Amino acid sequence: MPVAQRDLHDLPSAFKGQECNWEKWAREGSCRSTKGPGGMGSMESLGTLVGQYPGLTRFLFLQRWFWLVRVLLSLFIGAEIVAVCFSTEWSVGRVSTNTSYKAFSAARVRAHVGLQVGLAGVNVTLTGNPVQQLNETIDYNEQFIWRIGENYAGAYTEALQKGLPDPVLYLAEKFTPSSPCGVYRQYRLAGHYASATLWVAFCFWLLSNVLLSMPAPHYGGLALLITGAFVLFSVFAFASISSVSLCQLRLGSSELTTHYGAAFWITLATGLQHKQTDHRT
Repeated sequence: MPVAQRDLHDLPSAFKGQECNWEKWAREGSCRSTKGPGGMGSMESLGTLVGQYPGLTRFLFLQRWFWLVRVLLSLFIGAEIVAVCFSTEWSVGRVSTNTSYKAFSAARVRAHVGLQVGLAGVNVTLTGNPVQQLNETIDYNEQFIWRIGENYAGAYTEALQKGLPDPVLYLAEKFTPSSPCGVYRQYRLAGHYASATLWVAFCFWLLSNVLLSMPAPHYGGLALLITGAFVLFSVFAFASISSVSLCQLRLGSSELTTHYGAAFWITLATGLQHKQTDHRT
């Protein structure tokens, strides 16, 4: 039998007379002794154990690092689930072009135009190259929301009244309910379903942390499995938009094309990581 396995096999007997077991000592670094006749205090027990089991110190060091990495990874996953719910980087596109600037004007500008589609709506950016052109600062970042309780068509009408630049209005119009593109309903439903499944995944992530902190690792692993499943469901829900082809987006002499963004791929990686974590658990 290898040394480390033999040490772990014999370790519980070394804690006889102590009010804890070796797992608790590995996490907390000490034990409260029931010191009595023939008993040992925690410091005496520590010295005896280290001398009797040479591989114990290294094992405890590695186990503490394992718990630290596990906690940090879990916190990162929880923060990532919340962050992608509000991210606009699920589907993105960017192009540099020479395009018309305002309606009823022949003036043209060179600019970077960006389109970001999130679960809650669309974000359109327009940045001049250079920023100062036509005696104006060309730097726009406009958001149009379609979540429940928001009026996308009303927001687009307000943008028309404000006289926003043509590229911003052009892209925002493609996602209106009355647009010939017909993608508003598909993107809106996909965003709603993906957002709902992510919040369910977040609830199961909280539950898994509670169960893993208790002597119930099996149920904690099941909660992690369900967390990963719902995260993947959100990815599949948003990926359903790929069945609907987006209208051709022409800005001046250039065409803007979209692709899956960072939030999509991070969410997919998180779901797969949960599956692997549960397999190891």
